[in-house]
Amino acid sequence: MNHVPILDTPLPVFIGLTVFGFGLAAFMVGQAVAVAWKSAGLVVGYGLLLGLGDRFLAYALFQGKLFSLTGYLADTAVLVAIALVAFRITWARRMASQYPWLYRRDGLFHWRAVGLDGKNGGNPSP
Repeated sequence: MNHVPILDTPLPVFIGLTVFGFGLAAFMVGQAVAVAWKSAGLVVGYGLLLGLGDRFLAYALFQGKLFSLTGYLADTAVLVAIALVAFRITWARRMASQYPWLYRRDGLFHWRAVGLDGKNGGNPSP
């Protein structure tokens, strides 16, 4: 298999190992950090560590380059993006479910404050 220059691994390895294998782990990391009410910065830190593990397995199992800065950055960027998406989805779901008197879901990533009149947004009528 030919290595993709920026990834330093073959494309099927990147898709299988990084996107599906470590992507699932990144998704679970994002959810776990959001459920624990921690900050998104922690998600980025864990994503950096997942990128190291991904780079090592690409090297050990598929003859990828171990010390490849571009490969590490590409893998880590994908993993951090997946983890941040999972973090935001979980955070929005938790805000609306844990505080239903204050917030309602407003799409996949957002929530909206509930007004005093019980409707989304707005102020109570006098």
